[in-house]
Amino acid sequence: MQSTFSPAIANSPHSQTLTLGSSLHPSVNSSFKRVLDIVGSLVGLMLLSLVLVPIAIAIKLDNPGPIFFIQKRCGLRGQVFHLVKFRSMVTNADELKAQIKNEAKGLIFKNRQDPRITRVGKFLRKTSLDELPQFWNVLMGDMSLVGTRPPTVDEVAQYSDRHWQRLNVKPGITGEWQVNGRSAIEDFEQIVDLDLRYQSRWTPSYDLFVILRTLYVVFARVGAF
Repeated sequence: MQSTFSPAIANSPHSQTLTLGSSLHPSVNSSFKRVLDIVGSLVGLMLLSLVLVPIAIAIKLDNPGPIFFIQKRCGLRGQVFHLVKFRSMVTNADELKAQIKNEAKGLIFKNRQDPRITRVGKFLRKTSLDELPQFWNVLMGDMSLVGTRPPTVDEVAQYSDRHWQRLNVKPGITGEWQVNGRSAIEDFEQIVDLDLRYQSRWTPSYDLFVILRTLYVVFARVGAF
């Protein structure tokens, strides 16, 4: 995995908290966690292969454009990587963002009735199928099955020292925020609290618990919209 930083992050005084002084979180060097990530991502990619074609066709028919949404996100210690998801919004979503009211507090953006989300996109989000391509990010080592919410580059550029602590571990497909509210959480500081709580609670068995809890939350559609 190649370490790259965006100029905004590299020039942030808060980035020194991670790049110079802090020690790695135990989960980063855990062989068990990496094996779990590899096995889990391979299973996830097998599942992806089964639904890729029908989802791709549905996305194309609903709103012509790319099948995948690829965006720069920040991972361990602010390293920038390209997160992959199924596209759930219209192709000009970024241009329309300024016209949408942000209903969330802090550095995140959310709107329960976001008009940029396509009909197929709503289904993909409610079922979390839009997240399946991220198993590729896990296999490549940029993400983990369980971790913190992967932030955008613009978000990280505004981080305080406390917020930077979220980046002491790899971002995850799931995590404390996923099993404790998912999309219903609209306060950035609450997400930070949950991410830091994950770091303090982490053990290999806790990762397994979060994965099992995630399966229940996804199938029960708890907190999804």
